[in-house]
Amino acid sequence: MRFSPWLWLVTLLTIPAGCAGDRPGDLGVRDGRLAQCPATPNCVSSQAPPGKHEIAPLDFRGEPDRAFARLREVLLARRDTRLVAEAQDYLRVEFRTRLGFVDDGEFLLDRGRRLIQVRSASRLGYSDFGKNRQRLEEIRAALGKL
Repeated sequence: MRFSPWLWLVTLLTIPAGCAGDRPGDLGVRDGRLAQCPATPNCVSSQAPPGKHEIAPLDFRGEPDRAFARLREVLLARRDTRLVAEAQDYLRVEFRTRLGFVDDGEFLLDRGRRLIQVRSASRLGYSDFGKNRQRLEEIRAALGKL
C-alpha cells in the first residue's frame, strides 16, 4: 500500500498540534510551593527533594522586584517562550520545542530567601532527554549576564 504525498503532508503538519497536550490544572502556588514533579523524569523543580528532579533555584542580589523583572525580560526575549500567567511574585510560561511539544515553566519569587523557585515539566511523554533542565540552566546563565 502506498501513501499519497498529500497524506504525508497532512500527517506531518498535524503531528505538532498533537504534541501540545492540555495545560495541567494543578499548576500555580499552593502554601508557598509550586506543584510537585510527577514520577516521570521529564520535570525539574527547585522545591523537589534531593534526586533526579532537583535543580537549584535562581539566586540574585539586590532588589527582589528588579530581579523578578529581569527574569521576565529574559523569558520574553526567548523565541520558545510565551507568558501565560502573571501575578505578584509568580510567572507561568509555556516553552515550545522545535518539534512542537509544550513544556510548562513556573517561577516563584521567594523574597525572604532572595531566591526564585523554578519548575519546568513536559506535558506529554515520559522523558524529555534533559530539555527542561537545560532550558532552566540557559535562563540562569542569561540572568547572570545582566
